[in-house]
Amino acid sequence: MVRVRRTRRAAVLGASLACASALTACAPASSANTVNLYSAPEENLQQNVDRCNAASGGRYSIVYHKLPRDADGQREQMVRRLAAGDEGMDVLNLDVTWTGEFAEAKWIREWTGQDKADVERGTLQGPLETATWDGKLFAAPKNTNVQLLWYRKDLVPEPPKTWDEMISTAQRLKQEGKPHWVSLTGAQYEGLYVHFNTLVESAGGRIISDDGKTAVVDEGAVRALEALRDLGTAGVTSASMNNAKEDDARQEFESGQAAFQLNWPFVYASMQEKKPELAAKVGWARMPGLQPGVPSKSTIGGGNYAISSFSTKPELSFEAAKCLRNPENQKASALNDGVPPTIESVYAEPEIAAEYPMRDTILEALKDPGVRPVTPASQNVSTVLSKLLSPIAQIDPQPTADRMRTEVQNALESKGVMP
Repeated sequence: MVRVRRTRRAAVLGASLACASALTACAPASSANTVNLYSAPEENLQQNVDRCNAASGGRYSIVYHKLPRDADGQREQMVRRLAAGDEGMDVLNLDVTWTGEFAEAKWIREWTGQDKADVERGTLQGPLETATWDGKLFAAPKNTNVQLLWYRKDLVPEPPKTWDEMISTAQRLKQEGKPHWVSLTGAQYEGLYVHFNTLVESAGGRIISDDGKTAVVDEGAVRALEALRDLGTAGVTSASMNNAKEDDARQEFESGQAAFQLNWPFVYASMQEKKPELAAKVGWARMPGLQPGVPSKSTIGGGNYAISSFSTKPELSFEAAKCLRNPENQKASALNDGVPPTIESVYAEPEIAAEYPMRDTILEALKDPGVRPVTPASQNVSTVLSKLLSPIAQIDPQPTADRMRTEVQNALESKGVMP
């Protein structure tokens, strides 16, 4: 994991610029056995492609096409081409939030029979839920991710178990003149929605009904809004919190002024590289919950391999996708690109233990996760919620929940003007 963040950013940026100028800039190869893979840039994903091509014995040849770095750019390119019925796309690496949208639009194929059985075998349940729509499997979980609580062991011997305990501990540290910030992604974007969803799930609440058609926004959601508001008004976040995304929160914690950070596992590798003296003082735990004695349900991220409905080589594409996400390649991606596996057995590998000292905590959270509502309107829902949640200090819990219920329902029905 340490190796990933040292070199990945430059490679990712270069790849995104190479393909972003036009949809035709990275035209697919056209050989009879070519399987075109479209994926976000990963520095070492080509090594997995090479292994699968060698193992196929010539049955297929995967060609890796790099999409833009940002999720919006990735989605935009794929949606445009799929809406046009482009036959040049075969295997698609989808963000976990896009499954419902792509499946409902009939852009991706259902995984059935032996292909489905192969994917489900040994795969963690949470990632499988992100790949499922309307009770059917539409993608193969490639990698997952889960946020943890990172804390300064020299300031806080034991991590807070609840959100209120985290806030009160930070306030005490502030009174003592010690580092006390709680660093998190407070900007108006998907990262803030992730925190909200974690709190809703931890409270046993719901934002949207299980079928993805009705806005619920129940009492658990109100409690989550109260928690965010309490943090925003507690005086324990930085002045820039409302503009912070993942990397901003990482840098904030590395500055030494924070006692807590709510973020993905990539931050540990960065600390080891840039602030080894700080990394030695940092511990990790599951995200703080809302109720004493009730563990949190951290919202999971990641990517899933789907097969385009317009692919002219579906059998080869399913075979290639299964190879790309097999245990060997998930292990390689975890070690080289910092993306946690979806196959449980990979966590037992000795090399994973060396690179992921927090692997047991990650696995524990993954076995009892929070999952963002799967809906064809996921992009619209995220946009609406992010707007209503920002800035967190101005949340008025019950009125905000009432407005949320209306605006999320409009988003589900494609009504109204999107913010």
